[in-house]
Amino acid sequence: MLLRLAAKSGEEHNEADLIRSAQEHPEAFGALYERHVDSVYRYLQLRVGSAEAADLTQQVFLKALRSLPQYRTRGLPFLAWLFRIARNLATDYHRSSMHSPGELLPDIVDVTRLASPEEAALQMERLRYLRSLLCDLGADKRELLAMRFAGGLTSREIAAVMGKSEAAIKKQLARIIHSLKERYRES
Repeated sequence: MLLRLAAKSGEEHNEADLIRSAQEHPEAFGALYERHVDSVYRYLQLRVGSAEAADLTQQVFLKALRSLPQYRTRGLPFLAWLFRIARNLATDYHRSSMHSPGELLPDIVDVTRLASPEEAALQMERLRYLRSLLCDLGADKRELLAMRFAGGLTSREIAAVMGKSEAAIKKQLARIIHSLKERYRES
C-alpha cells in the first residue's frame, strides 16, 4: 500500500514537472499530449462519434497548449482540466449539429470474430438493447459513464471535471450502473 502511494506521489510529481517544463518550453508539451491523448480521444469518441473525435481531440490539445502559461493546478489533476476543455467542445459540437446521442455510440464488439452466425445475431441484439438503455439515460448520466469507462477517469477526476464531490460521483455512478444492470436483467 505504501509503495503504491509513493508511486502515485511520484507520478503526480512527474506530471507537475512536465507541466512546468511545458509552460517554460512549449515544445515539451508533447509529453503531456502523449500521456493523455488516448483518454481524451476515447471520451470524445463516445460523445461525438469517431469521425469528429480526432478533430475535437486536436482542438482540446491546441486550446490546452495556448492556455498552458495561465494553467494553475488549484488542487485539480491536469487530466481534469483537459476533460473540462473536451466536455465544453463536445457540448458546443452538439449544439451546432443534428446528431442524437444514440447514433454516436460506437460498436462495442466485433461480431465477425464470433464462432457462429447465431452467436453474432444474439450479440448484435444484446448490443441494440444496451444502446437503447443507454439512450434512455439522460445526457448527464451518459457523460458520467463516458468519462469513467471511455475516458478512464477515476471518480476523483470526474468530480474535479464536474465540480462535484467524489462521494457524489461514486454514488451517481453506482446508481446508474445498478439501474442499467436491473433493466438489462429484466429483458
